[in-house]
Amino acid sequence: MAPLPVLDLFSGAGGLSQGLVGAGFEIVGAVETSADACSTFRARHPQAKVYEQDLATVELRSMRGHVAVVAGGPPCQPFSVGGKRLAGEDPRNGLPQFVRAVAEVRPDAFLMENVAGLGARRAYFEAVLAELAGLGYHVSWQVLEAARFGVPQLRRRLFVVGTRRLGFSFPEGSATAVPAGRVLNPAHPLGPPNAAVVTYARNPSLRPDPYHGHLWNGGGRPIDLARPSPTLLASMGGNKTPWLDTLGLVPAYHAHLARGGAPRQGCVPGARRLTVQEAALLQGFPASCSFAGPRSSQYRQVGNAVPPPLARAVGSALRAHLEHRSR
Repeated sequence: MAPLPVLDLFSGAGGLSQGLVGAGFEIVGAVETSADACSTFRARHPQAKVYEQDLATVELRSMRGHVAVVAGGPPCQPFSVGGKRLAGEDPRNGLPQFVRAVAEVRPDAFLMENVAGLGARRAYFEAVLAELAGLGYHVSWQVLEAARFGVPQLRRRLFVVGTRRLGFSFPEGSATAVPAGRVLNPAHPLGPPNAAVVTYARNPSLRPDPYHGHLWNGGGRPIDLARPSPTLLASMGGNKTPWLDTLGLVPAYHAHLARGGAPRQGCVPGARRLTVQEAALLQGFPASCSFAGPRSSQYRQVGNAVPPPLARAVGSALRAHLEHRSR
């Protein structure tokens, strides 16, 4: 079966598109407002027409008959647990524009990704699902853990898939998660270093797990290489960037505090923040991928991206469903 054409909305740096290409799709178009993300996307998908503008200003009806799948990850801030979760009342909410795109393009299927918190806004979410179903699609959704699909990071994401016939099934994933140490080596940093320092918290909050307590200043936590990393945030770059414990001090300091030891002060010896390239590896991008723009923009592009291996798994399930229909 020839590659099926995809239009990627809110495409960012192209993590979703990269995964879909791996699943046998062809990216023919993308819509994104960030100039840096568009530059990154064009470099990876030179054949695609990239609309560097607000989706609301893009004419879509002419794409009808030329696009098999409309895909995209509308902005997650209206539903993220880290925000105010205003859902439909948030001006950044992109779900209405995603629905408009599906209505005007009339693809064979659609694939939407968002934070798991979208499902918690049940009344609003169900209204969106009903609107999509009203366009003639069988709609299903599921929250998937990226670490079960070859991504060395804990990252729960909600996927919504709509198809013209029943029978689509989400992939199950592996029972074994990929550890961060599979792609990271504390002794061998990749790419330009991140100068943000790691300091001891003046009033540490102790938890049973050495890697889960707030023992350090800033939102970036140390990474246990034996497990998937914590979820990467789009706000990485400064002290919200996870870090590597090159001297193995985290468990020892946790034990020191648990015994009643006094909190330490100053910089944590041997601690270094993740580089952009290392963050990209934790997100599932190939080592060859680069990102356009200043360092802060590169971190944001990585943190906002759909992990390509997760996108590939869902895309492969969708392609198998569409192939079965065409036989």
